[in-house]
Amino acid sequence: MNHSASDPAAAGTRREPASALLAVHDVSVRFGNIVALDGISFEAPAGYVTGLIGPNGAGKTTLFNCLSRLYAWQTGDIEFNGRSLLPLPPHRIAGLGIGRTFQNLALFDSMTVLENVKIGGHCTSTSGFLSNALRLPYVRREELDAGRKASELIGFLELDAVAHLPAGQLPFGTRKRVELARALMGDPQLLLLDEPAAGLNHEEVDALGRIILSIRTDLGVSILLVEHHMGLVMGVSDKVVALNFGRKLAEGTPKEVQQHPDVISAYLGGRP
Repeated sequence: MNHSASDPAAAGTRREPASALLAVHDVSVRFGNIVALDGISFEAPAGYVTGLIGPNGAGKTTLFNCLSRLYAWQTGDIEFNGRSLLPLPPHRIAGLGIGRTFQNLALFDSMTVLENVKIGGHCTSTSGFLSNALRLPYVRREELDAGRKASELIGFLELDAVAHLPAGQLPFGTRKRVELARALMGDPQLLLLDEPAAGLNHEEVDALGRIILSIRTDLGVSILLVEHHMGLVMGVSDKVVALNFGRKLAEGTPKEVQQHPDVISAYLGGRP
């Protein structure tokens, strides 16, 4: 792909969504007297990059933490593939088909890139403590499959040259790609990207935009993206949802949201 991440054409032809992979219904979250989310509703269609924007304190990370079941919500519901997330504990979310990266990298610095990536496949493993201790044949097959898959993802994200280096020795932008590969090891249908461009330079942001589009197009993974870098969000998103002070301001195509007067006033600080 030769498009810049800041080029709206980079996201390709906008498609009609087949179905809502993720549906957020009137979700509210309160921490004491603080309202973090106030009746938020939107859908993230299958096969889409859905961008979630808003100033600091808008509720974006709170919503991500609800999707990961790290936070509970007081009203409403969140459905993934038509199934409510409410009864599920956090450790069940990855196995359901939701992967996530975080604002703060959490790689194992002393382990190699390959080892870090392979850890991401733990949620799809069927082996347990006893079968691992006994080294049963299917455990060995699982390990070989995981190694092959990790190597494919390392190639996909152009990490071959550093595959056997400790992750702690790598530049920040490269470590971000390692975290992406690890999240993809769990075979997610939906990938939650929490400010992936934070700390990246201009060229790295452009490369990230191409990677996000490749994940959607080549791997068939839908993406929900929280990001402050407007060029990246508007360049890769099929749909954008804008939040402010825990409320939804606008929802639509990147162009529609950019031109929405409430978004311009609240987020960009100006007039249309």
